[in-house]
Amino acid sequence: MQQPLSLETITVGSDCALIRVAGEIDVYSAPQLREAILGLIGTGVSHVIADLRGVDFLDSTGLGAIVGGHKRLRTNDGSLVLAASPDRIVRLFRITGLDRAFSLYPSVPEAIASEDSWQAAIASEDTDPDEWCRKNNLL
Repeated sequence: MQQPLSLETITVGSDCALIRVAGEIDVYSAPQLREAILGLIGTGVSHVIADLRGVDFLDSTGLGAIVGGHKRLRTNDGSLVLAASPDRIVRLFRITGLDRAFSLYPSVPEAIASEDSWQAAIASEDTDPDEWCRKNNLL
């Protein structure tokens, strides 16, 4: 039975957003993820963290949506980093060689720590990354 795709977006500052993804990213649901990323870009977001820790399945169409979002963000001097548990999703990135194109982190706080723009956006809200992650149930 297919897990429906769940997407939740959390913005911080003027140019950072996190997309929490859960379920299956496949030929049917990948367009939703692609549109979510493009929608964020359309609102001025240029730095995205995709929290894939809740993803159960990822096929080539899903990978394509992620790669397309990555390319579009980089075209706009932005970034897309991924938080993914060390399981079959990370293994898929390694097998395809995409682990060399993406920054993969086991947790959202580690992804935030790798990005100066994210650290600045969270600091602008008078909080720190751990508190922000705790407030948004991202630990």
